[in-house]
Amino acid sequence: MARVIQQDFRPSFLRRILRRYQVLELTLIIGAILLLWGASSLGSVHSALSNRPVAWPQSVRIDVIDGDTIRSGGQIYRLVGFNTPETGHNAKCTREHALGEEATRRLRALVAAGDLDLRRVACACPGGTEGTGQCNYGRLCGTLKARGRDVGAILVAEGLAERYVCGANTCPARRNWCLS
Repeated sequence: MARVIQQDFRPSFLRRILRRYQVLELTLIIGAILLLWGASSLGSVHSALSNRPVAWPQSVRIDVIDGDTIRSGGQIYRLVGFNTPETGHNAKCTREHALGEEATRRLRALVAAGDLDLRRVACACPGGTEGTGQCNYGRLCGTLKARGRDVGAILVAEGLAERYVCGANTCPARRNWCLS
């Protein structure tokens, strides 16, 4: 007579815990990959859409570099229509440096207040050079509105910037902030 041995096919308590953690770990890894893929693809989406909002999701952060330059979605944008004094080593005098720092602080305050609309626009550069070192130091061009108002117009009205409009392929001479 043969003896039948029944086996318990239920996984042990330890195996069930390990399987749960493996599922959790796999879920976290897949989520991280999708998050990174989505964030990195925003830059290509931004560049593909001209004159459309660049920073439409509230999660896209805008960092102020100086009074007329920002970073968003991994791209650096030179805001057009105005020019602010230089900061750091690019400032030609103490007065320009101080005004540039004040313009940068003001732009940071406008950005921090939220309700932003960043739009990419064409740069005034020779064809085929936009986004390269041969055009605008590799920066893209854009406009930024805060609560419906152009930040450049705000800075100009407050005396922290000058109106600065480029032609199709060239820009005018910049103001000497040390003389005025």
